[in-house]
Amino acid sequence: MALAVVTGAGSGIGRATALELGRRGLDVVLVGRTERSLRETADRAPVGARTRVLVADISRESDVERVARRTLAEVGTPRVVINNAGVAGRKARIEDLSADDWDAVMGPNLRGVFLVTRAFLPSMREAGVGRFVTIASISATLGSPGLAPYSASKWGAVGFTKSLAEELRGSGVQALSVLPGSVDTPMVKVGGFVPQMAPEDVARVVAFAAIDAPDAMNGSAIDCFGP
Repeated sequence: MALAVVTGAGSGIGRATALELGRRGLDVVLVGRTERSLRETADRAPVGARTRVLVADISRESDVERVARRTLAEVGTPRVVINNAGVAGRKARIEDLSADDWDAVMGPNLRGVFLVTRAFLPSMREAGVGRFVTIASISATLGSPGLAPYSASKWGAVGFTKSLAEELRGSGVQALSVLPGSVDTPMVKVGGFVPQMAPEDVARVVAFAAIDAPDAMNGSAIDCFGP
């Protein structure tokens, strides 16, 4: 059975995506910082879908290397990697932000995408099949006052994914990004936006990008802003 790795799988879009991929017939490695929430996701997995819980902070290189090493050795090469883990950070004007505030957002939102992708890329390239899907945001296409680190990280994540797609051309592996608008998760409350979608709505788009989208969509950034 095909394998997916989903980061930030303990809640929100990550949990909904992991469950949707399970329904689509994939086994899923659930990665996140809190074992309890990951176990809750695993408990909701559809009948027949096998899950594995790996606790890690994807902004830490050693954690990501451990996750990749265990996954490849114990489960195999993933067919799908979903770079979902991320944070909004605190809402503040740029002059009121500290360097630590900046790093706290860039770590999981951008550094983590790089680390996770790099960790699985050689084995997926060797397999000659697979998809990397990065969860970005509408904030990757416009400015969000008070959320400059978040916007910058999501613009960066899309740029990284498009560069990855170019490096992957002809390899059988593709990279796409999904840019949701406001989703009913705790993160949306930081920005003060009104939710227009449920996590499950986005998860179906992510599953399309990961499984159904034609190879010609390599490098695409897929918007989904709600009905």
